[in-house]
Amino acid sequence: MADQLYLSLWYPNFRLTSLPAAIEKVMEQFGAVAGSSRVKSAAAYPLSWNEAPAYQRVYDKDHEPDEVDSEPRLAIPAAMELLHDDFAYEFELVWELWTPDRRGGLDAVWSREPNVVRIVGFGPQFDEAAWEQNGHVRIDFGPDTPFLQEEVDLDKDAADYVKQNVQLLVDFTNAVQQHGGISTRLLWSESGDSLAQKLIARLQSVN
Repeated sequence: MADQLYLSLWYPNFRLTSLPAAIEKVMEQFGAVAGSSRVKSAAAYPLSWNEAPAYQRVYDKDHEPDEVDSEPRLAIPAAMELLHDDFAYEFELVWELWTPDRRGGLDAVWSREPNVVRIVGFGPQFDEAAWEQNGHVRIDFGPDTPFLQEEVDLDKDAADYVKQNVQLLVDFTNAVQQHGGISTRLLWSESGDSLAQKLIARLQSVN
């Protein structure tokens, strides 16, 4: 069963006014690894995730003004124009990961497909200080499926595609560690299982 995968980041002596710059730095590292840091959508949630967003914008990459406005240097201040300590700010970005498609027959055909990554910045009072467990900034990678492909029979070629996906994850995590100005990071899953241990076991099953 797919497990949700997250990377939580904590910063030293953190202040709410530092949050936009911290998010932009994370996006910068994402762009360096993924090839693009353009924002797909942005939202600001008051109080908790149960509330309707106080700000929301979806960017159309084929619409010329949106092509410019979706750059982090513009999308971040637009969503965070008014900083509130009880808000969370969520930005969706996209990177391409190798994905199998069996629709053409029994053998999976692999291609790079867009996968959404969410970068979330937490105000200190949002959802009863959720940042304490989630980090000042949390990156939501979505299901761990691209990094394990547990439903696919892995041969050597398929394992190489999975390894390339994992390498992107590792490169991004290391880039944030080296250049993000963080004090602590934690790569974790919703179930609490270790991705590294599951990956080792998975790759040991390669035909």
